[in-house]
Amino acid sequence: MTQPPSAARLSEAERVALVKRQKQKDKQTAIALSVLGILGFLLIWQAIAASGLLSERFLASPIEIVRLFFVKLVDPSPDGAVLGVNILSSLTVALTGFGLAIVIGVPLGLLMGWYKAFDSFMRPIFEIIRPIPPVSWIPLTIVWLGIDLQAKAFIVFFAAFVPCLINSYTGIRQTNPALINVAKTCGASNFTIFLKVGCPSAMTMVFAGIRVALGNSWATLVAAEMLAADSGLGYMIIMGRQFARADIVILGIAVIGVIGTLFVALLDLVENRVLGWKKQ
Repeated sequence: MTQPPSAARLSEAERVALVKRQKQKDKQTAIALSVLGILGFLLIWQAIAASGLLSERFLASPIEIVRLFFVKLVDPSPDGAVLGVNILSSLTVALTGFGLAIVIGVPLGLLMGWYKAFDSFMRPIFEIIRPIPPVSWIPLTIVWLGIDLQAKAFIVFFAAFVPCLINSYTGIRQTNPALINVAKTCGASNFTIFLKVGCPSAMTMVFAGIRVALGNSWATLVAAEMLAADSGLGYMIIMGRQFARADIVILGIAVIGVIGTLFVALLDLVENRVLGWKKQ
């Protein structure tokens, strides 16, 4: 009986194909385990709800939440807006603040980490702002910006800004000195080294900061929509609490979680595209 060829006898193309098959198998296993984990959680939740240990007034079952999801697509009660309007309103607030945090925080962190004089100038201001909780800005935000979109986005911005800046700063500070010295030997200017060596080297930490900022944006959404909002997932949750509708609260939480997961998956695709050269 013929024996399978050893790894040493495989050609380069065969080794690459073998590695690809193993990665595909590992990916399928990870997906299967993730699906089983979600199903297991839902089954336990359904079992607790069906057992009567907790009243439906306090804990709606997954089946009831799914039914409510389809009802809420067309029924504006009790908060006065259908689910699609609430989702669009929350996305507008969260993405506006999150986008501004990336546009301002990432370049600022990279510049502070690379230029010592700029770091000395900006660090005291940042160290004063960093410990302040985003929700503590709500009273001033109402005075400055009113209660419209810009006020809510401002609160989300502060929640996302800090991790974007800190991770960008840390990432570029960890640039390999050997790479910097090679670039200097080749005659590159400091700004060229910053763009061609420092920024690419920091991208792993930058994306880690963006990932944290994304979570902070959604976590701060409920607080941001406490600013006299009339729609949004956070507003829907607040109305569910006021009307003692635990099912509305759970639905709002579940939708925020699902949307957040979709954005994380999208961020993974962008990160793989941008940092593909590192994996290669």
